[in-house]
Amino acid sequence: MHLRKVGSKGITASGGPGSRPRKEQGDQSGWSLCEGVTAVLALSFLLYLFLYYQTFHLHVTHAYAHLGYPAAQHSIGQRYLHGLGVEKDEEVAMRWFRKAADQGHPHASYNLAVGKLKAMTSDVEDWEVEELLSRAAVHGLKEAQDALENLHRNSDN
Repeated sequence: MHLRKVGSKGITASGGPGSRPRKEQGDQSGWSLCEGVTAVLALSFLLYLFLYYQTFHLHVTHAYAHLGYPAAQHSIGQRYLHGLGVEKDEEVAMRWFRKAADQGHPHASYNLAVGKLKAMTSDVEDWEVEELLSRAAVHGLKEAQDALENLHRNSDN
């Protein structure tokens, strides 16, 4: 048993062996150092997200694209195609579209076919254009259906 002095009332007993002494009323300091550091880091991260959301989104999407997610690969291709947050590079965009299209992403298939028709890429063979457009059209992509019709119309002439 530990003895300690409490105010002017004398000595009182507190707990047994191994018990922690109680904090005095005026001894409460609020947050611990760890809690304070955690709060500052969380607020800093939220401020970063607020100020640099596009950059953060680009890095996260890029990471998912490298992991093989076709939607992320298509999104990165769009960013390179239009120069959104990165330097505009049509060849790099077509490489990302290829990765997504190879996994069946309909918009990437369409973008890759259009890239070939507009001579943005040499990675696509002529015979692949119809296949890519058909894959996108099957998924209901209206632009691909129209491009496929135009392709058939022009090949009949």
